[in-house]
Amino acid sequence: MNPQPRILLFTGNGKGKTTAALGMAIRALGHNLPTLIIQFIKCADSTGDDRSTGDDRSTGEYSVFSRMPGVEIRQTGLGFVPSRSSPRFADHQQAAHQALNMAAQALAAGKYRVVILDEICMAVALNLLTEEAVIRIVQQADDIIVVLTGRGAGKGLIGLADTVTEMRCVKHGYQQGRKAQEGVEF
Repeated sequence: MNPQPRILLFTGNGKGKTTAALGMAIRALGHNLPTLIIQFIKCADSTGDDRSTGDDRSTGEYSVFSRMPGVEIRQTGLGFVPSRSSPRFADHQQAAHQALNMAAQALAAGKYRVVILDEICMAVALNLLTEEAVIRIVQQADDIIVVLTGRGAGKGLIGLADTVTEMRCVKHGYQQGRKAQEGVEF
């Protein structure tokens, strides 16, 4: 047993951070490692999904992982994060803090071997959480694989991780006016 967690960080402005983390979830499942995915920004969209569950069922990852034994996926965010001056910003902060508490409990419980904190770096970059609070939670993990994703990872999170990959955008369909597409962006 390794008393220290394995901490991987996927950051940068390029596409593929969540996709890489979800690939790790599939790899973990292939080794029967119980996995938890907590998504810090995603939530129900405006197509009638139940906002009380916080589940964005329009995403491909939710659709597949919610039916797959050995993995739990929890979408805890409220969607697009408004500016700090918006009255709704505090709601987003509260949701992020609840998700961080959920992550702390999961890391302490010993039930999961892999915990993916999707878009947690973005939650920090948008001032929903402090980097120090995230570091404190992750440092408490023992013998767990922790995966952090999101744009704008700070120096503290980069220093905490043993493996850091930065996705760099060379070209993106958005730049040519392409809209988000099922199976590619969600």
